[in-house]
Amino acid sequence: MASRTSPTVRRRRLAREMRQLRRVTKKPREEAAKYAGIAPATLSRIEAATHAPKPADILALCRFYGVDEEQTEILVTLARQSRQRGWWQRYGDIMVPGFEVYVGLEEEASELRSYLPSVVDGLLQTPGYIRAQSQASLVTPEESELERRVAIRVQRQERLLGAEDPPRMWTILHEGALRTQVGGAEVMREQLAYLHEVSSLNFLTLQVLPFTAGAHPAMLTGFHTLEFPHPADPGVTYIEYETGGVYLEQPGEVEVYARIFDQLRARAASPDDSRKLLEDIRRGL
Repeated sequence: MASRTSPTVRRRRLAREMRQLRRVTKKPREEAAKYAGIAPATLSRIEAATHAPKPADILALCRFYGVDEEQTEILVTLARQSRQRGWWQRYGDIMVPGFEVYVGLEEEASELRSYLPSVVDGLLQTPGYIRAQSQASLVTPEESELERRVAIRVQRQERLLGAEDPPRMWTILHEGALRTQVGGAEVMREQLAYLHEVSSLNFLTLQVLPFTAGAHPAMLTGFHTLEFPHPADPGVTYIEYETGGVYLEQPGEVEVYARIFDQLRARAASPDDSRKLLEDIRRGL
């Protein structure tokens, strides 16, 4: 498999660099946009990583900010890379708003940490579980859309779990997510068997937070935190809700969820005990 790269990560890095350049040079947004021949709103979107800029626009902005040739070429290259289409973008119409960005970030992450209180992590779901979960939505999807939902999740799994350079993954699932019979007993037996199988992968740590763990700091919601190999790409925490999601990128915010995750993994069953619990629940179905 080819090296995992993502235009979403490149766009995010470019946005941070362009924000910093404007702040350091103390140039007004309106003047910078006028020099580059773009609208101030477009410059705002570039700096917010919600717009993939044309390389010519980044070149003009670099000249306005007085950037040297070497750094200009780096930033123009980032602009070109940020305009490439990711494989996941053809599924954008069936994703929760904003989740397309998450998949783009996930594509290049070096470490993924997640806590899920009521559902199995999407990267570890079986096709039967995916279908059953999708069919429980407020609006039942058409069969063609249902198959596309399965397809994108399976492709995410294949690209990450089957990669030559897979990210380090640490997933904590609440016992309630494992005892909820999504799709019925047969689907859950298959799902639990699959979780038991992948828990032995050397790059994946799977823990179960049992009912007996009691109250804990993440009782309100689940979350995903991503870390990246390049020092210019700081970590981000993603929290999903029914109609969208929120990205926490400030270092202090990400640190809070790192501390919460440390608390959870300390209270969760060990990986070996978690595998035993998975098997016990499966046999009890």
